[in-house]
Amino acid sequence: MIIVMKQGAKKEQIDLVIRGVKEAGLDPRPLHGTERTVIAVIGDERKLEKDKFKALTGVEKVMEVLKPYKLASKEGKHKSKVRVGDIVIGGERVIVIGGPCSVESEEQIIAIAKEVKKAGAHLLRGGAFKPRTGPYDFQGLGEAGLKMLAKARAATGLGIVTEVLDPRNVELVAKYADVLQIGTRNMQNYALLKEAGKQRKPVLLKRGMWATYKEFLLAAEYIMSQGNREVILCERGIRTFETHTRNTLDITAVPVLHELTHLPVVVDPSHATGIRSLVAPCARAAIAAGADGLTIETHTHPEKSVSDASQTISTEEFIQLMKELKAIAKAVGREL
Repeated sequence: MIIVMKQGAKKEQIDLVIRGVKEAGLDPRPLHGTERTVIAVIGDERKLEKDKFKALTGVEKVMEVLKPYKLASKEGKHKSKVRVGDIVIGGERVIVIGGPCSVESEEQIIAIAKEVKKAGAHLLRGGAFKPRTGPYDFQGLGEAGLKMLAKARAATGLGIVTEVLDPRNVELVAKYADVLQIGTRNMQNYALLKEAGKQRKPVLLKRGMWATYKEFLLAAEYIMSQGNREVILCERGIRTFETHTRNTLDITAVPVLHELTHLPVVVDPSHATGIRSLVAPCARAAIAAGADGLTIETHTHPEKSVSDASQTISTEEFIQLMKELKAIAKAVGREL
């Protein structure tokens, strides 16, 4: 159930509702939007006298939430905007996150960061901890890589998006990162989701390669249930019977998720395809479909990338793609 407050409801009116929900033995979770506050009610709703709350001053309506993901559900909630410094994800501007798959050296990440910045990207991506299928593959530089990312941020002003793999490392990564990324293999790592939810840093949650929309949104619910409402959903392709591409980009996920949730939705065309030549057309398609942003792997020398070289575009290609994306964004009434 959710209790929707009227536009301009006073703090004492909101506090009265929250207090009433607690007295009924339930857990109130207020969601403060730009126009109004919505209070999600967690627990056995049969204990709640709905008519009592409908009659309270400042309450617009009391709604049953049919979805199991109450905090992530769009019901009664306007579209959320996630802020990363001065960058707003989920607003009119399409946000592009660019950078290499892995941090390889200080020189490498700073050089790429400068090119990404010059191209007009808004945030820098790069992995310090890498989940690899093979135990002998490059696993990342760990905290040393995080420190290099921090130096790239200092050199360019770009906020950092980087992956966290282990609940034990969440605080360490949060110390350096501006956005915590949870990858496809960890989408249902509930211990990790909860730890990320305890942080007050935005979380970019990638869809599991096997996950339904419901499972994806329930994973987001785990994060939000711990108090962190700054969640960005990322469609990165799903595993199907097709073997030509690394994954199958589910472009339908963009409009479907916008119908189901208030959370912003971005697309990763690099992991979705695994093929360098397919990154640009899929990026253009994602913006046309209404994505709030993109995360793209790019490198000054993609052929030398220590991981995911086949899906990494050059920084020259990235600059050209950014120009093309501006035209697509304008065509659908947005900016880049």
